[in-house]
Amino acid sequence: MSILPDNIETRLMVAAPSGIQFSTTTNSKGVSCGWCSLASKDDLLPCAALMKSIGARLSTITILQPKAPSAPPPKEGETAVLPTFFGGITSNGKTFEIDYHFDIDGDTLTLVVHVLYGGNIQSLTPLFRCADWPEREMMELYSVVVSGHPDPRRLFIDPGIENAVLERLIPFSTLVNSATTKGLWEKILANKGSQS
Repeated sequence: MSILPDNIETRLMVAAPSGIQFSTTTNSKGVSCGWCSLASKDDLLPCAALMKSIGARLSTITILQPKAPSAPPPKEGETAVLPTFFGGITSNGKTFEIDYHFDIDGDTLTLVVHVLYGGNIQSLTPLFRCADWPEREMMELYSVVVSGHPDPRRLFIDPGIENAVLERLIPFSTLVNSATTKGLWEKILANKGSQS
């Protein structure tokens, strides 16, 4: 039997006045999986607050850049129409889809937002402390700014490298700063004998 509240779609519509697209499926064991696309990224924080109020836990955050769908060429005299995601954000192959996966006692509900290349999204860290590292990782790997993040420092990549490293090719040795790695191993080996 599904744990998702019966009125979750209605409650999400209230929290997201710009609009939602909602769907849910339940498998033969009664486990439900819901998807809620938000028409505006600005509705993310109120929807996340709703999720917290019903006892949901933020499992993870995933980000991708869906390929732009191929559109037929415009007829003579017509202007090409760019495809869009729900909410009107252009689907140009650079726009990001960010999925916030919530667990509700074994059921899953995912909030989906679209953010333009170089755009920003509000941090969920004030509501869900576990959003800290995924949001920081998102900022260093992609051209997305997480507004209001309490600690936007780098996690993994050398500070001398620009943000959005997954959008271009960088040699691995440069990416991880091998000099730092070598220095760390030298310290470990030097302290190895003193731990006995």
